[in-house]
Amino acid sequence: TPLKGHAYFLKAIAKIIRSMPYLKVWIVGDAPESKQIYREEVQTLARRLGISHCVQFLGNRKDIPQIISKLNIVVLSTVTEEAFGRVIIEAQACGTPVVATRVGGVVDVVEDGVTGLLVPPKDPDAMAAAILKLLKDKALVEKLTLNARKNVEENFIIEKMSSQTLAAYEEAANIKNILVIKIGAIGDVILAIPSIRALRKKFPEARIYCLVGKEARPILQRCPYLNGIIVFDHKEKDRGIFGLFNILKEVRKYYFDMVIDLQNNRKSHLISYFSMSANRYGYNNRKLSFLLNHKVEPAQVDTPAVEHQFRTLKLLDIDKENLNLELWPSEEDDEYIRILLESEWIGQKEKIVGINLGASKRWLSKCWPLENFAQLCDKLSKDSIRVIVTGTQEDLNSAAKIQKLASSKLLNFAGKTTIMQLAALVKRCSVFVSADSAPLHVAASMGTPMVALFGPTSPERHMPPAKIAVAIKKDVACSPCYKPNCKSMECMRQISVEEVYRTVKSLLNTK
Repeated sequence: TPLKGHAYFLKAIAKIIRSMPYLKVWIVGDAPESKQIYREEVQTLARRLGISHCVQFLGNRKDIPQIISKLNIVVLSTVTEEAFGRVIIEAQACGTPVVATRVGGVVDVVEDGVTGLLVPPKDPDAMAAAILKLLKDKALVEKLTLNARKNVEENFIIEKMSSQTLAAYEEAANIKNILVIKIGAIGDVILAIPSIRALRKKFPEARIYCLVGKEARPILQRCPYLNGIIVFDHKEKDRGIFGLFNILKEVRKYYFDMVIDLQNNRKSHLISYFSMSANRYGYNNRKLSFLLNHKVEPAQVDTPAVEHQFRTLKLLDIDKENLNLELWPSEEDDEYIRILLESEWIGQKEKIVGINLGASKRWLSKCWPLENFAQLCDKLSKDSIRVIVTGTQEDLNSAAKIQKLASSKLLNFAGKTTIMQLAALVKRCSVFVSADSAPLHVAASMGTPMVALFGPTSPERHMPPAKIAVAIKKDVACSPCYKPNCKSMECMRQISVEEVYRTVKSLLNTK
């Protein structure tokens, strides 16, 4: 085919014939029946170049070793990436010098000037010069052929290449394909990062993927411990039974050897089972957990989420050495926040307190009263501390109400950041205040001192591991109730502005 570079080879021969008119050239091999027109084109080119008298087309032959042993030079003129170039090894084994183009795997076989001569592809002048050099320099030919023969004997004998090939297959077979399932909310995915990191440490050569919901994808896009992310858009595109079938079809493409189910619900157990993985790890929680074949019993006492996940990893002999959370904002995220802060005249050394307004729409019971947020902003502003209010698009109305309630000037960044831009912003904060929600986990990931406000949920179970953090929770008889809605919200109302203010002040100089 044209990829073998016959045209460039013939043009090189046309240049050599002028000084060596008695040169004989053999072209071995033939075009397939479907491409016989190409053979005719090559023969026509030989006639047009005036070299048809010295070029012989031998066609397909079975006596290749005998032909190579009769040659003075073997030329490989390939113009595209050549995987290996077996004819080169055969020529070197026969003691025939080689001129080859510098492409693909050829450079692994021919060391220029040591075991052969390399030329750029599609360069007839360079090829002609290399061929002439070998035809005129017997000492060079002797050096190249001796070195080439030695190289073949040391590296390309059938026994050694067979053992190396088998070793490569064995290595590939031993590399595990691992799927981690965490299709919960953003905060839950952040809490899974220590487990993913521990898996990478345990299986450094494995291909590790994580199945996450669409909204959590940005959390793991820059994760250094993963080879890839599989998105399960279970709220929209993959919703319902047909969506589940679609994601099962996608998961099965990867042939996972192992599935670590950190979500541990009915849907995730179904995905684990129908992944067809031989090893499926998770909790024996009666939520179709019979579909798993490696199970751990639920903890009998409240256990923090990260430690709870490590109970599953214990089945793989993975200990909870490092529980720290991590996130990886991009340079673009950092730059966006720098510009946003500079637009509000906030410098690098200025103290900032970030305040996150709410939790998810489903968990209104986690929200601290808006008037309390406004009073906290005023107290901090009196101490010359810049206050930034954060939140999603859903919090825009609440942020606007706080601005009206507060007498001080606070900065309203609600709806202005993605989750990773929020991470870059939280990194700049001296202290961050939040209820039990994803931004609290973001603050823990960025190492920012934080004040966590707990009401309907338990800090023993949900407080993320953090370097510097204070959880504030009041002893109300009904708390923790784990009810998303509450008429009185007494557990949150009893958290006073003064207590939160004092706690923030105590943490201001700890970062």
